[in-house]
This record gives sequence, structure tokens and C-alpha cells, in this order.
Amino acid sequence: MLDPSGPAARDIAFVWWGMLTFFTLVFGVVVALWLAAFRRHEHRERSEGEVRRLSRRWIIGGGLLLPGVTILVLLVFGVPVGQRMLTLPLPGGEDPRVIEVIGHQWWWEVRYPDTGDGEVVTANQLVMPVGEPVDFHVSAGDVIHAFWIPRLGGKIDMLPGRVNRIRLQADQPGVFGGQCAEFCGTQHAHMKLYVEAMPPADFDTWLSARQAPANVGDDEQHQVAREAFAQHCAQCHRVAGVSQATVGPDLSDVGSRPTLGAGVMAMEDGAIARWLAVHQRLKPGNLMPVHDQLDAETLEDLGNWLETLNP
Repeated sequence: MLDPSGPAARDIAFVWWGMLTFFTLVFGVVVALWLAAFRRHEHRERSEGEVRRLSRRWIIGGGLLLPGVTILVLLVFGVPVGQRMLTLPLPGGEDPRVIEVIGHQWWWEVRYPDTGDGEVVTANQLVMPVGEPVDFHVSAGDVIHAFWIPRLGGKIDMLPGRVNRIRLQADQPGVFGGQCAEFCGTQHAHMKLYVEAMPPADFDTWLSARQAPANVGDDEQHQVAREAFAQHCAQCHRVAGVSQATVGPDLSDVGSRPTLGAGVMAMEDGAIARWLAVHQRLKPGNLMPVHDQLDAETLEDLGNWLETLNP
């Protein structure tokens, strides 16, 4: 919020700094009045009429005018800010790009529905173009979550059975952190979203690379891994062109993602194999079962094969 990178975030920062300045002044006035009253030693008897008039002034001034002016100022600045984040029609009549985000315990499902050649699905990674508004349609698959990218704008609740909408825009390329902002269980803190904004041409290239079926290979090197995936993983995870399950995160491009487990560990050589072996220790309570039936060599081969799923 203190380093905005989009129009919505800048508007929120402007309102926030304005509120801080205004209420700092109010606090200063209150402290000054308190000190003045504290240091005042003389006590003059007042008539009943004076007491009534003085009380009326404090009630009207401090109880009505000050709160009324404060609320009016906040509305004048806050309502336009909120309206600019609504998914209203754009001035030119063009439809903004739509990205769907679904919150799960404890990971993010990200869908790009308007790709022309089929839907692109990824997990825990959100890529968006720079310089154009994007409408995010957010919902939840289990409990209440909240979608929040602080440097791009405000947060919005993600509710099961309901789609909420928010419009955000990134004005510069870069990587931004997203976070679930509604307590959703024991691993709420480990539900991070990697957000990358890139130039439109690079974004189109990124999107096109994920429209084709995943390159799973057909060599003998990872034959054991492919068989293990089909037997133990395909019932929950989707790999484009191989399996269509949607219980767990989509793995079609898992090898290209910067983190695993929604930010629990960095993606590097051997990271997926380590995650498969000890994921319940790294992120206790996640819904993926322990792979006791697979030996260490098979887990390592499976992890190495999944790392090759990189468009």
C-alpha cells in the first residue's frame, strides 16, 4: 500500500494518507484541549443558562458537526476510489480481460477463460499484462478466503458459491506478492500468490505457450514417473492433455513456477521431489496424502519429471 504500482492502489494510498493527516490533526486538537483543561486551576461558577449553552455547543460541534464533516470528507474521497475498482463498462466500450481466481485450502487456482483456443489453468501463480485493466472474478472452493495484492489495490472476499469482482491494473512490469487476507485455517499464512505483470506481448507469448497440451515426453527416462503419476496423482491433478482432475493444483506448467506449496519453498532442482517426500512436514494439514507406497527413487524420478513440465 505504501508502494503502489497501479491506479487502484494509488487511490487507496491517497485516501489513507489523507485519513492519517486528518486524524492526526484531530488527535492534536483533542490533546491540546485536554492539556488546557488540565492546566486550568481557577474554577468559576457558571449560571444554569451558561452551562446549558456550553453543553449545547459541545454536543452540536463535537457530537454532530465534527463527525458529520469527517464522514462527508471520507465519502467525497472514498466513494470515487471504490467506484473505480468496480467492474463497470470501460469508456471505450471494450470488454476488459477476465482472470478467474478460486481460493482453496491452501492454494490458488487461476484460470484464463478468454484465450480463444481453450482455457489456461495454473496454480499459485498469476500473470497479467501491464497497462490495461483486468477484471478478477474471485470465488472459493471450500471456506471463505480473501484476494489481496497490496501493491495493486484493495482486497475482496472470496465466498463459496458466489463470484465477486474487482478491477485491478499494473502500471509497470514486476513481481508482486499476493496473500489470502481472511483466516482460512491452520495454513492461512502459507497461502501466498506469486503475481507477475509483464508487457502485453510477453503476456500473450506466456499464455500461448500454455494453450497446448503439456510436453510430458515419451522417452524411457521418465517412464516410471509417468506411470506413477497416472496411478497415484492423476485422480487429483490436471496435466493438460494427460489428466483432467481438478481436486488439487493444476500441474501442467509446474516446472515453470517460482515456488511450491503456495510460497512454502522455492522452485529449484530437486525441489518437487523434496516436496513430495516431506510435504506434510513443510505444510501440515494439506490435503495431499503421504506417498508411503512409493519408494524414494520413484519419488525422485516423479519430481524430476514434473520439473520438465515447463512450456
